Amino acid sequence: MYADWPLLSLVIWTPIIGGILVLFAGDRDPSGARKIALVVSIATLLLTLPLYTQFNSGTHLMQFVERHEWIAAFNIEYYLGIDGISMPLILLTSFTTVVVIISAWEVIQYRVSQYMAAFLIMEGFMIGTFSALDSILFYIFFEAMLIPMFLVIGIWGGANRIYATIKFFLYTFIGSVLMLVALIYMYTRTGSFAIFDFHHLRLSMTEQVLIFLAFLVAFAVKVPMWPVHTWLPDAHVEAPTGGSVILAAIMLKIGGYGFLRFSLPITPDASAELDWLIITMSLTAVVYIGFVALVQRDMKKLIAYSSIAHMGFVTLGFFIVFRIMDSAHGEQGAALALEGGMVQMVSHGFISGAMFLCVGVMYDRMHSRQIADYGGVANTMPMFAAFMVFFAMANAGLPGTSGFVGEFMVILASFKASFWIAFLAALTLILGAAYTLWMVKRVVYGEIANDNVRALSDINKREFLFLAILALAVLGLGLWPDPLVDVMHATVDNLLNHIANSKL
Repeated sequence: MYADWPLLSLVIWTPIIGGILVLFAGDRDPSGARKIALVVSIATLLLTLPLYTQFNSGTHLMQFVERHEWIAAFNIEYYLGIDGISMPLILLTSFTTVVVIISAWEVIQYRVSQYMAAFLIMEGFMIGTFSALDSILFYIFFEAMLIPMFLVIGIWGGANRIYATIKFFLYTFIGSVLMLVALIYMYTRTGSFAIFDFHHLRLSMTEQVLIFLAFLVAFAVKVPMWPVHTWLPDAHVEAPTGGSVILAAIMLKIGGYGFLRFSLPITPDASAELDWLIITMSLTAVVYIGFVALVQRDMKKLIAYSSIAHMGFVTLGFFIVFRIMDSAHGEQGAALALEGGMVQMVSHGFISGAMFLCVGVMYDRMHSRQIADYGGVANTMPMFAAFMVFFAMANAGLPGTSGFVGEFMVILASFKASFWIAFLAALTLILGAAYTLWMVKRVVYGEIANDNVRALSDINKREFLFLAILALAVLGLGLWPDPLVDVMHATVDNLLNHIANSKL
């Protein structure tokens, strides 16, 4: 039914064009801007559903492909397509954008049309990043999505928003420039910017290492990995709630996606040779950043450090595969590691988004993110407290929630490579519970701490709606991950076969 539709182009350009329409609505009609933004975001979500329902999970080949000549002089194409790695992330993007639009409905009163437009345009750019099969098209989308996020933090952010935006932009831009140099070098070798042409390029070990390091800087900043993570807590603290949700739920995943689409298939030998570096950085994020989260007094900063620790599982899962493939367990364990990292990305999108929204609900009422300013919230906001405790349990990896599935898969796969790697990775189950429950205990439970808490009102219907939607997503993925995992199998197996067959 959808075979002849330019479905990916529709999914990319509908929110971008919709965002431009919202801008034209202007501040004279903020209610109209909100309604247009909601309609456009829901329409985009509905357009992404056929990407799942019509997806053929039995093949690794790219689907919904669109390929048109763009800049013929440099063989640059408008080349789109999705597989089992990119499709779930596109669905996550469209789903999260709807939640963000609903969450900002009453909260944003200043430059409403610009705020809504920024998120719609950013949605289109992020979906474009996951869909692009031409590396220059990928790079353009990869860079373009920084602009609306820069504006969101810089205009609607907190007191130190200018510092946070400049730091965010510099970190991400410098990393991206190195990636562009690597792409241009590979173009000189292949005469093409198509990503799959790069996959089949035979590179020497020296070339692979240099290209791998260029990609590492670009994608490690996006994840972000230790030690290039310091921009993230500042950006989260200063960003409005919607900005924090998109940053944690989607933008961080683009770094993980880049490793799968570029680093592993293009530089398999360098990835295998330097896997110790990524594993060390990942475990440092899991353990050290977990301890850093324990001492935070700002709820947003605590959740931001929690995101860094949880994303450490993603990169660990992606790069532990080389040690598993060299062991007796072979590709089966490696597939478990890659799929575990992918599940962790999607799960973290749901949970981190929900945690930031919970903080946003309290901030809208008390205008404070300091843990010390709260206490006994369950006494005045019992319905909200139930949601927050549920999401906190998911963040700590409670079985039955999505937070458990991905981490369990990665830990299980890690045992096939090294007991000590698995042991260090499993510490997140203790540290995650420690810093998450520490926050919940002081914020939600106990006696009412002060008059400000006593005056709090429970969540309204709008807040219940977006928290309930996310709770269902977290619970659904936790109890039944098969619909997500099944679409990945063929793509992951093909990636592992490509890695095994491409070694020098």
